Amino acid sequence: MIDRRELLTAGGASLLVCALPGSALARPSLAEAVAGFTGGAPVQTGRVTLTIPPLVENGNAVGVNLAVESPMTAADHVRRIALFNEKNPQPDIAIFTLGPRTGRARIATRIRLATSQTVVAVAEMSDGSYWSSSASVIVTLAACIEDLS
Repeated sequence: MIDRRELLTAGGASLLVCALPGSALARPSLAEAVAGFTGGAPVQTGRVTLTIPPLVENGNAVGVNLAVESPMTAADHVRRIALFNEKNPQPDIAIFTLGPRTGRARIATRIRLATSQTVVAVAEMSDGSYWSSSASVIVTLAACIEDLS
């Protein structure tokens, strides 16, 4: 049984959560998500090939292929590749960690897309540079729709 003090504490905590500004609960923008991954470093276009169908019938399983131009040697390799989206409930889809022993900087996966949007791939190189590619996708049957507002 809950006593009066516990009930008041729980009520106060729920009021505090309700009083949080909407911006604290808002989804970060695509640019903010990419900046979080890069630490604010500049992102150059190129070296990354993002292959995704331009028209998708069902957003529940969208095939994505990523490739980064890199010799994958100890001196020059891909450290991480991140996938971001514009309109899903969470802006970051996945982050893949690679190393020189990976052999090739290639990834194939499936993702869910809430609606038609832009998908961005960003690769972090061993020299600290960031390279990207983006693609627009039209989704006819949406997936993972949540109202976060």
